[in-house]
Amino acid sequence: MGLHQIRYDVDLTPYDWAWNIVAVASSVAPARRHQTVSFPVHDCDTTVLDDPVGLSLRGPHRHLARWVGQAVTYEAEVASFASVPLDPSAADWNDLARLLGTGQLADLFSAPVTPPRNWTPVFALDGVQMISDGRETTSTTTVEVAQLGHADVPDMLALTAETRPGPFWPRTVELGAFYGVRDSGSLVAMAGERLRPSGWTEISSVCTAGTHRGRGLAAQVVHAAANRITACGKRPFLHVAANNHDAIRLYERLGFTVRRQVRFHGYQVP
Repeated sequence: MGLHQIRYDVDLTPYDWAWNIVAVASSVAPARRHQTVSFPVHDCDTTVLDDPVGLSLRGPHRHLARWVGQAVTYEAEVASFASVPLDPSAADWNDLARLLGTGQLADLFSAPVTPPRNWTPVFALDGVQMISDGRETTSTTTVEVAQLGHADVPDMLALTAETRPGPFWPRTVELGAFYGVRDSGSLVAMAGERLRPSGWTEISSVCTAGTHRGRGLAAQVVHAAANRITACGKRPFLHVAANNHDAIRLYERLGFTVRRQVRFHGYQVP
């Protein structure tokens, strides 16, 4: 049973991390040749990646945040993630409950925190966090990758509804830059920016339409996003399900290495 099929009186469809296993793995093509060149990147503190949601919401994404005390989450239709301090008190959990509402999902992403016992577990999935080695990757293929914007949101929603790469909402495009490939006007592949802790930018929403899988398009949009992040003086990172070995191999070819094991988890607010 997929996670989105579990019923807790909460719509879990946008939170099904298992989607990443299917959507990205089926997008991976046999290895394509990529040229890499050194590119100066500022040294980045990797410890900020232990709390990417909290530091994004309290930093670059503050304008997209809702707060109660030290509990914070994204505005409606932007993202589902929520955060409390890494050493949360009972008051912090109470604030998060007030912020989200009884019966709602507390999507804690990869935060190393455990809510009180009366918060019902909804989903859990082992994953890995991968970081870029700071190289700019130049593809030898000639696929045109274009930056997407608000006018492309209907097509982005349609593609993510088909491929299920993870949570994607009408305002998710506000989190950062997104890139896509079109074929005869139809959006068939995309990737974009999501969490932004200091010095880093996460790549997410990697997906390819079923009719265009096996052509290396996932690699194309990922390296386009990664190069843009690197050119801005940041380092790319990303998350993937631990058993999604095809996707992990793809990201390794693009210069990413595993930094740590993570656990994606969410709970129903009592």
